Amino acid sequence: MNKVGKWVAAALAMGSLVAIPNVAQADTSEAEQLRRLDIMLMVTSLRCRRGADDFQDDYYRFASRHVSTLRAASRDLSADHERRHGRRSARRYMDTMSTSMANRYGLGHPWMDCAELAEATRNLADTGDRRQLLVAAGELLAERPVRRDRLLAAY
Repeated sequence: MNKVGKWVAAALAMGSLVAIPNVAQADTSEAEQLRRLDIMLMVTSLRCRRGADDFQDDYYRFASRHVSTLRAASRDLSADHERRHGRRSARRYMDTMSTSMANRYGLGHPWMDCAELAEATRNLADTGDRRQLLVAAGELLAERPVRRDRLLAAY
């Protein structure tokens, strides 16, 4: 297992013990974090599908395993935005968020390659814990690794 794989496994294993990083808590709700995680994994799986580290099947397994959690997150995010800004704005917000995430990750993840993303996706597909998904979202959506050295120190 490579360093990032160990880091992801450690993050998932410690998910119930580690608080969600400030990156995840800053200005985004849990629903938005889950929605962004789903989009990031979907887009990067599409990007990596032609290489040796194709993980689309792992992404589909992740999406299938967590379908109710991911749908609820999307509904909650849209409903919250609709309550605050109206139905039209909520639709536009959801479309804009999806498009901006697709554009952001269409050229790749800022610090993970396809093999690392594949391993992370497999690990997330194997967990049934929403809390672990939130921890992973906080970690994987960051511009650079969060607490990576501390998590790897356990190995």
